[in-house]
Amino acid sequence: MSSSWNSVPLHVSYEVLGWFAFVCWSISFWPQVILNFRRKSVVGLNFDFVLLNLTKHSSYLIYNASLYFSSAIQQQYRDKYGQKQMIPVAANDVAFSVHAVLLTAITLYQIAIYDRGSQKVSKITCGIVIVAWTAAAVCFFIALHNHHWLWLLSIFTTIQVSMTVIKYIPQAVMNFMRKSTDGWSIENILLDFSGGVANYAQMAMQSIDQSSWVNFYGNIGKLLLSLVSIFFDILFMIQHYVLYPERKRKPETPTDEAKSSDQHLAENV
Repeated sequence: MSSSWNSVPLHVSYEVLGWFAFVCWSISFWPQVILNFRRKSVVGLNFDFVLLNLTKHSSYLIYNASLYFSSAIQQQYRDKYGQKQMIPVAANDVAFSVHAVLLTAITLYQIAIYDRGSQKVSKITCGIVIVAWTAAAVCFFIALHNHHWLWLLSIFTTIQVSMTVIKYIPQAVMNFMRKSTDGWSIENILLDFSGGVANYAQMAMQSIDQSSWVNFYGNIGKLLLSLVSIFFDILFMIQHYVLYPERKRKPETPTDEAKSSDQHLAENV
């Protein structure tokens, strides 16, 4: 039998924090989409970040949906961590993943139709994405033989964490090279940071109620994803508010921004 909640207040807190994280994380995608739409330009948004982000969230969706909906995988989880352990994926995790994949795909579409300046997706990023999905496909056929689905999900966890670590680096480097965060939505970062903190608090509520930390190391992917995201969120906030604060100047047209971006990059190469 699966475990149940021992404390109603902790259960309520868990649900509230979970959906608060869902709202923050979900809304965090919209400022960038709206900014792109208003500017009719994606100059300043790193394309490698978006493509890696789509791979990350697609893997996260596969992980969350599989563990939440599949009774077979849930049983494998309990066989490994204990029959009384609660499944560490909540409904808000699945809802967030679906929304994240959809909004990231919309951002990619904006990259295709709006002014891009001289920016493009790097060959390294394309190679990373191809390797990641090829590895996932190979592991699927390996798991298919003995139905080792929980092991397969661990592969998707590895992809998630790897993409999360890698995806922020191109944007951070671009901000550094341009000495500017123009075109990169800080609202996205503030909301992402709030969601990450709420996510940790949610996991803590379950651990306290169950008097067990399996919730953390049994869902190491979710733990590391939040940890890495919070680290880079802090870095981006430092870049935006401390290192490269917005200067008072006349609004630029997308073409002007593209030229300015190219000039910054040329000066720093």
